[in-house]
Amino acid sequence: MSTNLTIHRYPETSNKSLRAWNAGDEYILEQLDGMDVAGKSIAIYNDRFGYLSCHLAELKPHAVIHRKSQEKSILMNSRLNIITVEAEQFYTPFSSLPKSVDIGLMQIPKSVDLFRFFLHKLSESLSDDGIAICAFMTKYFTPALLEIAGDYFEEVDQSLAQKKSRILVLSKKKPLPDVSFIETFSHLFNGKHTETLSQYPGVFSYGQVDYATRFLLDNFSLSETEKAVLDVGSGNGVISKALQLQDPNKERQFHLMDDSILAIESSKLNVDKNISTFHWTDTLDEMEDQSIDLAISNPPFHFGHETNIEISVDLFREVAGVLTPGSRFVCVANQHLGYKPFLKKFFRSVQVLTQNKKFVVYESRK
Repeated sequence: MSTNLTIHRYPETSNKSLRAWNAGDEYILEQLDGMDVAGKSIAIYNDRFGYLSCHLAELKPHAVIHRKSQEKSILMNSRLNIITVEAEQFYTPFSSLPKSVDIGLMQIPKSVDLFRFFLHKLSESLSDDGIAICAFMTKYFTPALLEIAGDYFEEVDQSLAQKKSRILVLSKKKPLPDVSFIETFSHLFNGKHTETLSQYPGVFSYGQVDYATRFLLDNFSLSETEKAVLDVGSGNGVISKALQLQDPNKERQFHLMDDSILAIESSKLNVDKNISTFHWTDTLDEMEDQSIDLAISNPPFHFGHETNIEISVDLFREVAGVLTPGSRFVCVANQHLGYKPFLKKFFRSVQVLTQNKKFVVYESRK
């Protein structure tokens, strides 16, 4: 295993307290140090910045990525440390891993439903005598972690705490439980249409349309001239779905962009794919050749257990770069986030369309 590597966060952050790894990552590596891993097939889940992938690079691990920014992080840090990572080492949760994975490694995600999904996917490929090593920070422990692990493995061993982190070592896998990972729920659009929405675990506001998005949709209408729509951080596609219901003649084209492949695959379950283009990406680089009349968003600011508006601010800058002159960017935000000064850096005019005690809808013009 590689040592003394330099691992950076992608995107960069001005918050010096945020590292590109935590004690759980270090604990996993210490656990592996006491094992014979030579020649073993290893799969890594939820390695956000590539700390594990880079340290274990000589073992050619399979990196299971659910965010495009994860892939970029791993590639950036591998180049930084002069490490070779091949394109064929990357998988998504929707692609099949090579059979007989010997060791699965995982930073347990915030969502316990996403933990179950990852564990299920790992178990599909894990050899009969394979093991899973899953790390979490002690303050985020919930008994549900042990219950879920017990659904997939006979033996669930929890370590002692080390630097406020713990690991679960899971072995003797059980037969896969019969479970569906697509949750469905109903939502009333425009006070008229009740539609069924579907989504995978780990997508924002699992099981319902969040209140900020509801507030946006209740206070927004498409303009007749807005023919090309960009849904930034599209999640399960609910915003595009609502706007498509406002466009019964299907005169508009919708672009849905999200860093999460779980979000993109969820949105494909909900929107009209005949008038939708999907972009699994964390930037708007591929939108530069498009003529966008309207960009709309409930921008992300929660990333796992972190709260960080810097990624949202970066998106504001990128949105301004792809809009046509005179077009608009409409976004909803929690009042306390105070986005208006940031929006003013990139747009010639910024006004409040509507607000209440919790949320505010901004309209920014190119």
